[in-house]
Amino acid sequence: MKKLIILSVLALTVALTGCATTGSASPSEKRSLVQSMKANTLDKLYAEKPDVKKQIANSAGYAVFDNANVNVVLASFGGGYGVVRNNLTGKSTYMNMGEAGLGLGLGVKDFNVVMVFHNQAALNRFIEHGWAFGGNADAAAKYEDKGGALVAEAIADQVTVYSVTENGLALQAVLKGTKFWVDSELN
Repeated sequence: MKKLIILSVLALTVALTGCATTGSASPSEKRSLVQSMKANTLDKLYAEKPDVKKQIANSAGYAVFDNANVNVVLASFGGGYGVVRNNLTGKSTYMNMGEAGLGLGLGVKDFNVVMVFHNQAALNRFIEHGWAFGGNADAAAKYEDKGGALVAEAIADQVTVYSVTENGLALQAVLKGTKFWVDSELN
């Protein structure tokens, strides 16, 4: 069991290091990296689900996050970064995220999340409070353009959430909590 915990921590460290913004970069360089990730993620999502482009254009705003997740037997951990765009004001709010959960599974996965806020109250609540709690069940086996993973969709509390797997191998069913918070360095 001790070896399993050590391997879990090592895998989590590698996964989170791989998806974090560059530590030595300036805040403007980090913002540029986040904006690039956002554009690439939206391009991929629009290719899979073209109707989302209109949904985002007609929404109060949207968020795009890059997330790495490690699941070992009964525990799941993850973290990432992203940006929330308020369509009404044009303002971007840079945020971080962390998650932990319990459930059966095994794997490491790098994925992106797009959240579409259907009203201003949902958008403001997310930026100000940033908590999310939910379940997740998925299977992914993808590396670069090889393999496959589903574009998942969930709707709750005036927010539609899309998940797009970038790379990873995972089979998991997890109950997890996710905390999003404003990045004080980038705002």
